[in-house]
Amino acid sequence: VQLVESGGGLVQPGGSLRLSCAASRKIFEIDVVDWYRQAPGKERELVATTTSGGRANYADSVNGRFTISRDFARNTVDLQMNSLKPEDTAVYYCHAKVVVHTIERSTDFDYWGQGTQVTVSS
Repeated sequence: VQLVESGGGLVQPGGSLRLSCAASRKIFEIDVVDWYRQAPGKERELVATTTSGGRANYADSVNGRFTISRDFARNTVDLQMNSLKPEDTAVYYCHAKVVVHTIERSTDFDYWGQGTQVTVSS
């Protein structure tokens, strides 16, 4: 699965951005799609998750401000980011997990995009 992020850029505090993650495989075939971010000098952290069953979960730091969604027509997973803060500045990465089931076991396959820079600054 190839993932390509887009939509990053420079925005003022309080502004909004919409990130998109385009996948080479049909979105409905991917078990989990996440957005992570990594700020300079910090570890990569999970921001938001969406499952094939339609569930969404968010980090406490973005809950209520960010919304993750699957667009089946465009075959993307989008992250709508509102009320942005300087501390949201980071490289945002799209991650996908495909679980392959056999009689003997289930195996996870993980895929990452190249990342897109989001900078929140006045």
